[in-house]
Amino acid sequence: MAANDYHFVTTWDVPATPDEIMAVLSDADALARWWPAVYLEVRVVRPGDPGGVGKVVDLWTKGWLPYTLRWQFTVDRSDPPRGFHLVASGDFVGEGTWTLVPGPPNSDPAAPRTMVTYDWRIVAEKGLLRRLSFVMRPLFGANHRWAMARGEESLRLELARRRAGDDPVARASVPPPPPPTFPHNRRRQAVG
Repeated sequence: MAANDYHFVTTWDVPATPDEIMAVLSDADALARWWPAVYLEVRVVRPGDPGGVGKVVDLWTKGWLPYTLRWQFTVDRSDPPRGFHLVASGDFVGEGTWTLVPGPPNSDPAAPRTMVTYDWRIVAEKGLLRRLSFVMRPLFGANHRWAMARGEESLRLELARRRAGDDPVARASVPPPPPPTFPHNRRRQAVG
């Protein structure tokens, strides 16, 4: 494994059905709204087929470290609501697989749970990441874990917002998702 190769596996236990979670995760247009700590700008370039295959998305992202990444993903496999696979290019190159598995069959149907796993294999291509990976690998790994923890927190909040529907009192009771770190330039910029 080269110094700039990374493999991360993240698992979330989410109190929701795979269908509910897939609806959120596959809605790329909404990523910057519900996961703003990481997704600063998102633009769907091509929507893909009804299952999402062929969807191409440009992204501007960050973690808690003071650098940003410009990249693109293409969904090349999708099996709703069990998950999807994407291929990444840009500041890093690789692939990611979202897998959603419903909770145990003996779990309470009134309180469904889903195990969500994200398997992310990438090669850092951005100059800073590529050159410093041999020394900064633990810090870059911590940055990824921070971003995914914000994702789990933000997903739970988005599910609560969606469940609140049009009830203004219920919607108002859901706090906003965690924002990005640093007084980062949050002006909406064209991705590309």
